[in-house]
Amino acid sequence: MTRYILGIVFSVILFTAQSAGAGNVALEEATVEMVMGNVDAPVAMIEYSSLSCPHCAAFHRETLPKIKETYIDTGKVKLIYRDFPLESLAMAGAMISRCAGKAKYFGLIEMMFRSQEKWTRAENPKEELERIARFGGMSKADVGECLDNAALLDSIKARALNGQKEFKVESTPTFVIDGEVVPGALPFEKFQKIIDKALAGKK
Repeated sequence: MTRYILGIVFSVILFTAQSAGAGNVALEEATVEMVMGNVDAPVAMIEYSSLSCPHCAAFHRETLPKIKETYIDTGKVKLIYRDFPLESLAMAGAMISRCAGKAKYFGLIEMMFRSQEKWTRAENPKEELERIARFGGMSKADVGECLDNAALLDSIKARALNGQKEFKVESTPTFVIDGEVVPGALPFEKFQKIIDKALAGKK
């Protein structure tokens, strides 16, 4: 797990651009809860994750596909993804993904996790993020406008801080499954036991 430093100051000043774009969704859509699966699924699985966290990337690469196939695609579980950025690069990625809108959000999230090592270690991470953003229909100007959006930045910070207060989230990834806090990128089999127990309680 990656530890979270309380009170970290998020700054994306290095990534901002002067020109404005027109491809970003409205703030109202950019700040909604991002839900994968049936919104009426009986069990909610909340994920607090940072796009620069290697353990989070491992979960999305190795475990989430099995959870999705077994529980999300079958309507039993909904995944609520909540950004918990550990530093400015992760915050920039979170903002860009949200600016692309609900329909493209999870696609961009998965791209960022799968190419995490490349963009987080790049000499010019802004260019790498702009390249990924193009898959979400965002131009270079759109990225600049997105990263200049103070209201979006504040919204993501507020949700992360709320996670600390409500669920005592201190590291990433941390999950909340039907009210039970589950820290760490556990193997699928361990998630399976927790999810099955939650589903049994709904019968």
